[in-house]
Amino acid sequence: MLRLGVHTRPILRQPSGWRSANGNMNDPPNPRVPLPAIPVEHYKLLVNSIRDHALFMLDPHGYILSWNPGAELIKGYSAADIIGSHFSSFYPPEALAQGLPAHELEVAAATGRFEDEGWRLRKDGSRFWANVTITRMLGASGELIGFSKVTRDLSERHSQDLALRESEERFRLLVSGVKDYAIFMLDPQGIVATWNTGAENIKRYSAQEIIGSHFSRFYPPEAIARRLPETELQGAMMQGRYEDEGWRLRKDGSRFWANVIITAVRNSSGRLIGFSKITRDLTERRQHEEDLRQSEEQFRLLVEGVNDYAIMMLNEEGVVTSWNSGAQRIKGYIPQEIIGQHISHFYSSEAILANKPWEELSIARREGRVDVEGWRVRKDGTLFWAGTVITGLRDAEGHPRGFAQVTQDLTGRRHAETLADTAQRMHEFIAMLAHELRNPLAPIRNAVALMGRKGMPDATLEAMRQTIDRQSIQLTRLLDELLDVNRIARGQFSVERNPVDMREVLARAVETSRPLIDSRGHGIQIKLPDQPVAVLGDAVRLTQAIVNLLNNAAKYTPDGGNIVVTLSVRGTEVEVRVRDSGKGIAPDMLEKIFDLFVQVDPTAGDALGGLGVGLALVRRVVELHGGNIQARSEGKGRGAEFVTRLPLSIHRLQIVSDPESAPQVTIRQMRIMVVDDNKDAADTLNLLLQSMGQVVCAVYDGASALSVAQTFQPDAVLLDIGMPLMSGYEVARAFHAQDPATRPVLVAITGWGQEADKERAQAAGFRHHFVKPVSEELLRAVLTDISVRAS
Repeated sequence: MLRLGVHTRPILRQPSGWRSANGNMNDPPNPRVPLPAIPVEHYKLLVNSIRDHALFMLDPHGYILSWNPGAELIKGYSAADIIGSHFSSFYPPEALAQGLPAHELEVAAATGRFEDEGWRLRKDGSRFWANVTITRMLGASGELIGFSKVTRDLSERHSQDLALRESEERFRLLVSGVKDYAIFMLDPQGIVATWNTGAENIKRYSAQEIIGSHFSRFYPPEAIARRLPETELQGAMMQGRYEDEGWRLRKDGSRFWANVIITAVRNSSGRLIGFSKITRDLTERRQHEEDLRQSEEQFRLLVEGVNDYAIMMLNEEGVVTSWNSGAQRIKGYIPQEIIGQHISHFYSSEAILANKPWEELSIARREGRVDVEGWRVRKDGTLFWAGTVITGLRDAEGHPRGFAQVTQDLTGRRHAETLADTAQRMHEFIAMLAHELRNPLAPIRNAVALMGRKGMPDATLEAMRQTIDRQSIQLTRLLDELLDVNRIARGQFSVERNPVDMREVLARAVETSRPLIDSRGHGIQIKLPDQPVAVLGDAVRLTQAIVNLLNNAAKYTPDGGNIVVTLSVRGTEVEVRVRDSGKGIAPDMLEKIFDLFVQVDPTAGDALGGLGVGLALVRRVVELHGGNIQARSEGKGRGAEFVTRLPLSIHRLQIVSDPESAPQVTIRQMRIMVVDDNKDAADTLNLLLQSMGQVVCAVYDGASALSVAQTFQPDAVLLDIGMPLMSGYEVARAFHAQDPATRPVLVAITGWGQEADKERAQAAGFRHHFVKPVSEELLRAVLTDISVRAS
């Protein structure tokens, strides 16, 4: 008896021998090669060695006769547990309800073999997916003696197959359900193989209408003419992917703007099996873009056509990226010159040193916009008063995208405002002017009357001389201020741009104001750094501004007060502080006092005087230098402080040697002719020059000057300009026509002090141009210059 597996029941042994292909058991396949007998134990070892297949035998009714280790591993039963049981124990209820075990045996008995896959049960009741093969076993006489059954656990593969099928089904449903994209497959020749709902919606063909057609059907004639379909397939095949946008056709012949992506599809061996094609209808987006483009073009034309405003775009760093005609008209640059340049190009060097361009961009970036007014620079270097709005730009997500800048030239408005303000106050100013001119004239007349008396002591004469000197200086200052007011009103008030050491400016200002300060018995402290402090500006105008501040401090401080002048450097700024211990300033006047014709203390009546233009001129000078000035006071009787801030200059200052160590120039005696139609002016200047050791001749008209000069032969001519009959310019041209060897040095001393007068005098041949009255110090400087040039 043959025993297979751990335990078996007796079965009929099959007769020995070989059944050939024609069923003859006694006809071996190769009679020349005898087959060795295989011991039964070898079959037993073979069956028991199989672990991944359940191998067992059933009797003709389905009862289990044998059980191998693989069956025990797969189904969980030991041989003792299961041999003798019916094999239907492995089937779930639904299979039993269908009569599946009996059906399998019937099919195997009738046909010789049954194979199936389905759910089976383990001993613990859990299910596994099984591949089952049942084979009929016949006896020697052909009778049915049982069945062999081979079961394999395919649960893992079944799960994978199921997951794959579910994934494929989900993908199919996904593709089929997409309505906004046409997604379909092409074969390698471009024939449409699949068609989704989106393709039907976009292109209007049903699947039955288009599958089997060539995809070139969707292309307009001009695209077909340039072989675009073939180009796209070739590009996808060579590069793996091809993307394009262009016009495509719907079923009804209408066009739509499509975004197309064609991807080559290859199998695991790399062979091309077709293409996937995704098409999206972008007609609406393209129309929106076209509308936007036209809108932007209209906006561009609008902006470029605006001539009254400079409109430009800046990037995040403040670099100009667009430039309209208004910007070109106002600032003087053509687009090619300025696009790519930073906006600091339009600021003065002082404003740049003060970091103004970057500060304004920072505010616009932080707060959304900045609205400022200030001086800006044109291409030709001239200044204009600009009203500027810088707006920070952000995209839909709020990210910074640069700036828009709009600038308006407000120079005319500023001048008009100045003129209007001046007109409103003019009636007050005329009365004030008359008062201020009478103030110095009164002591001058009194001094002259006293000096005319006989036997006047020398001390009294000296006191009167000093009085006349102070009052004439005051009159000169008043006239200078009036001229400056006129320049401001006409937009002609300007400053030069040269490296200036502010220590020297303060020293000259204190020296100029010293007589007034000393006359009031004030103490003054000056605190200056050891090193030069450079600003780029006009030394004369800056000195004038500090003198005004010092004079105010002296006037508005009771006798015996204190004045402190401090110069310091703070970062990129130069700071000048002038502090006094005087009357102070009311809070509501701290800003107003910088306006024209507004006095520091309007309640003082006639006690202190002044035209109310000094501080207005100071502010103008400071602003033209790119700086600012601020008045501070804790109230009346508690003093005042004026703080001036100017941009620190990067220019190096040339250190001049100590004037005391410089060689002194001796003024040589010269022949000097004084020409002035004002006899008093000519005669007094004549006497002053004689007292300085010069040989002087005074004449009172231009024709006499030319006549007398032929015999007097002057080395220098001090010539008035505004004379009747023959002006100083005409006299100068006549002298200038002489032989250079005998030509005298011409010096204009005149009451005409406008910039145009100076330029005209230079053109007429004058070496110097001075405005009356001329001090003794200035006369000495002129004589020194003439002596140096003559030597």
